[in-house]
Amino acid sequence: MIIDFNTMPTTVLENFKGGEKHMEAKMYWDGTTRVMKARLIPGASIGLHTHEGSCEFIFILSGEGTLIDDGSSIPVHAGQCNYCPEGHSHSLINTGTEPLDFMAAVPKQ
Repeated sequence: MIIDFNTMPTTVLENFKGGEKHMEAKMYWDGTTRVMKARLIPGASIGLHTHEGSCEFIFILSGEGTLIDDGSSIPVHAGQCNYCPEGHSHSLINTGTEPLDFMAAVPKQ
């Protein structure tokens, strides 16, 4: 299966998961797994949340930011991947001066 983000509309999600500002995302969902290509503008964040019944992979494509991973603050940049297992919590914050672009996959457990 090919998921073509070039043909999807962009959704603007204000204060996603309780975060700051907004996230722009192109999302695919088949009822079980969510796959998205998204952008956080400088100062925007995804709020801290715990994965219950799912896990998440976040692949940083460009930009830089800070990941909060089970309470630890970790700088992130292009080429890195965050894995948040079921039962764990994380948040992503764009602490840079450019957009933070990423891909994420959230498969149901």
